[in-house]
Amino acid sequence: MASVAANSDQGQPYGQVYLVGAGPGDPGLFTLRGKSLLECADVVIHDALVSAPILAMINPQAVVIDAGKRRGRHSLAQEEINQLIIDQAKDHAVVVRLKGGDPFVFGRGGEEMAALVAAGIAVEVVPGITAGVAVPAYAGIPITHRSQSSSVTFVTGHESAGKYRPKVNWRALAQGSETIVVYMGIHNLGPITAELLAADLSPSTPVALIRWGTYPQQETLIGTLEAIVAQVAAAGFDAPAVAVIGAVVNWHDVFKHCRPTGTLWPG
Repeated sequence: MASVAANSDQGQPYGQVYLVGAGPGDPGLFTLRGKSLLECADVVIHDALVSAPILAMINPQAVVIDAGKRRGRHSLAQEEINQLIIDQAKDHAVVVRLKGGDPFVFGRGGEEMAALVAAGIAVEVVPGITAGVAVPAYAGIPITHRSQSSSVTFVTGHESAGKYRPKVNWRALAQGSETIVVYMGIHNLGPITAELLAADLSPSTPVALIRWGTYPQQETLIGTLEAIVAQVAAAGFDAPAVAVIGAVVNWHDVFKHCRPTGTLWPG
């Protein structure tokens, strides 16, 4: 784990910031490094989807700040979060930015690290298990399989305005990847499936939607590319969810009783 050396302000060194991945929810998947940092942190700035058992690991004396973003309700803009982390590092020795999943997988960790480096703040990344790997596993779905899928693509289904390019090229993905794992795709599922169908991906392609993956209330909805949108509407299936698209979804029925249980997870 690499660190970037801090500058000083009038001879006073800044604190150290740790961008820590909390994983997908199950505290049994949280890293030992992350846990040790929470236990000694002076400040913890956390996302919305960090689970309660992981938040319970935080040093009781630490300042805890909820900076989570929820659909349609952002407590702070990203630029404000960046500045908040910088300000806390100027006043405290150990600042943990606790992010769901992995900081560098659709977590905007790169943006936060860039802001910290520009401000002369020492920063270290502690990776976390990303939902695109863990959540399908907890549903009994291997995202690769020697006889069915030698390629997998992770893609966001919720793009921000003003990105470096206007949209994900779903048609290219339909032809270029045997398994597609979509983060945050429920609200745009209609346009996504329409693009994939228009790219000649078979209407019978299996699709799994996994809601609250690795949590005790995890739910899985299995369907096909042509029918999944109607199934979601009928079931009232909502975010947060990961979508898995491809033949590997068929392993769900075979492996669903073999999934990890999360020995530290209540329930």
